[in-house]
Amino acid sequence: MENVSEVTEFILVGLTDALELQIPLFIIFTLVYCITVVGNLGMISLIVLDSRLHTPMYFFLSNLSLVDCAYSSAVTPKVMVEFLTGDKIISYNACAVQMFFLAAFATIESFLLTTMAFDRYAAVCKPLHYTSTMTSTVCVFLVTASYVCGLSQSSIHVALTFQLSFCRSNVVNHFFCDIPALLALSCVDIHTNEIVVFTLASMDIIFTLFVILNSYLFIFIAILKMRSAEGRKKAFSTCASHLTTVSIFYGTIIFMYLQPSSSHSMSTDKIASVFYTMIIPMLNPLVYSLRNKEVKSAFKKVVDKIKYSLDSAY
Repeated sequence: MENVSEVTEFILVGLTDALELQIPLFIIFTLVYCITVVGNLGMISLIVLDSRLHTPMYFFLSNLSLVDCAYSSAVTPKVMVEFLTGDKIISYNACAVQMFFLAAFATIESFLLTTMAFDRYAAVCKPLHYTSTMTSTVCVFLVTASYVCGLSQSSIHVALTFQLSFCRSNVVNHFFCDIPALLALSCVDIHTNEIVVFTLASMDIIFTLFVILNSYLFIFIAILKMRSAEGRKKAFSTCASHLTTVSIFYGTIIFMYLQPSSSHSMSTDKIASVFYTMIIPMLNPLVYSLRNKEVKSAFKKVVDKIKYSLDSAY
């Protein structure tokens, strides 16, 4: 990609200039990032180690955890460095790389959440055909398609954004290289970029939400038809964690991207961005572990093995 602008680096405004908040925020975000990494990598490890979790649902969940961990890692370490050292400079190429991975992981996550909704539909509404529907080939195809869509769309966003000339300023009013914040710096017409961003985001959100909402519509109908209260409770519990994750993720994304550029308030966007780049990746493994008996059981099994190994050593 040829750098056709006069800018060789960007200055990130960050979350706040208040010096008294730098260290407290550094501690908070360090804690959030550690919980995110440990939680998501721990979830992946549990799924790999426990054969009872070798099912389609947990295959998708392990990929979701991988994406969440990478998603947070694309932003949080840089923010932590900014708070600790005050260095808010990011190179032109590093900015492009950060934007690429953020856009890719956000899109991949939306499609993974969609595949998980379809998986829950197949499990609740078509239980007798579940194993023949959600085969390993189908699962791998769905996950691969999610990654391909995410990487392809991210490439389009980065290519269109970084072919612009940023001769107006190199000060990005954000704490990472987000598309709207960079478009605001361009001194050429950005109408095409805004249309592409809005169109791709709308298509993704409309398609994925359509699949998710339809899946849960049929799931709720199937649950209402169940005669056993215990059966209804069990069916709903398998969907509750996913519904919570979907609500948080899509609520934030819709607020961020499906509004006209004239309505954007960067202060509000920064708060929303903290939520979906740092808080959501931390919450997902907690939501699934706290509400899922199988995950709790797998975790207890691992802890018992560690205790046994320590007792044997002594």
